Amino acid sequence: MKRRAFCASAVATLGVAALPYGRAYTAVTSVIADVQAVTGDGKPVTLSRSDVDDLRASLRGQLLLPDTAGYDDARKIWNAAFYNRRPALIARCAGAADVIESVKFAHAHGLLVAVRGGGHSVSGQSVCDKGLMIDLSQMNSVRVDPVRRTARVEPGATLGNLDRESLPFGLVTTTGTVSHTGAAGLTLGGGFGRLARVHATACDNLKSVDIVTADGKLQEASASQNPDLFWGLRGGGGNFGIVTSFEYGLHPFDGQVYGGHLVFPFAQAREVLKGFVELLEAAPDELWIEVNLLTTPARERVVILDTCYSGPMQSAESVLAPYRRLGKPLKDGLGPVHYVK
Repeated sequence: MKRRAFCASAVATLGVAALPYGRAYTAVTSVIADVQAVTGDGKPVTLSRSDVDDLRASLRGQLLLPDTAGYDDARKIWNAAFYNRRPALIARCAGAADVIESVKFAHAHGLLVAVRGGGHSVSGQSVCDKGLMIDLSQMNSVRVDPVRRTARVEPGATLGNLDRESLPFGLVTTTGTVSHTGAAGLTLGGGFGRLARVHATACDNLKSVDIVTADGKLQEASASQNPDLFWGLRGGGGNFGIVTSFEYGLHPFDGQVYGGHLVFPFAQAREVLKGFVELLEAAPDELWIEVNLLTTPARERVVILDTCYSGPMQSAESVLAPYRRLGKPLKDGLGPVHYVK
């Protein structure tokens, strides 16, 4: 047996053994042809069979090509507008070592790169056409330390994953407003959420990260280690490397909130929005309201106040009463609810 094929088979066996039950990857097989791809500036490049085989053999996770089972599922992200994008390669990473190997390969060949965390990117940045997609969706663990009040979160985890692991300990951090949003993309972009007026943004609650920089090195960034890099990461998006682990600070929280939707007809939009702005200036920090102007599936134009009050429950009715009087609601869905529901 050729050395490359032997190594590939060995890596596949070890990778399957190391993964949790139900996450076994398909066996590694040799690449049968050169791969056509593009560079970061859009120029065509040919990746040799041997180079692609070497990348495949170096990964504990999968390397998917367009003719590989699972490729079409892996390339799809939440925004269906980008379903036509077809990466030349998808590195489905199982850990930080896979990310390092993928970044080194991309750097060596000057490849166009997209990084998928939770895959929720509205602008489609989680997937590229004819480049290398570095898929972190399998790296999705969340580990809570209730004594230190911290959470260590991998980049494929969603906001729902984070909330569901932290709340049983009576702890929480600022996340967004959609549970299936990726924690990585939200945090690196700033991270506004329903508790942001109390606990600041998601990136404000970030204590440290592990990051693979463009030279393929794994580094730690925090207020005391690589502080300039840490400063840039908190709101600068994915421009400084690929984060393989996030450490968040957590805050005491019992998970009980008062919230839901107040829905007004679009004809009352001017009155509702003007009153909303006036009220919010004096609103308590525990009150978060997101305004949406949209068309319902029944083609009805409406104004929605998506509301979450995390203060004392006995004060909820009085705090929300002025917002109920902004107009004549089509629907009043406000009431006690658990934070993650």
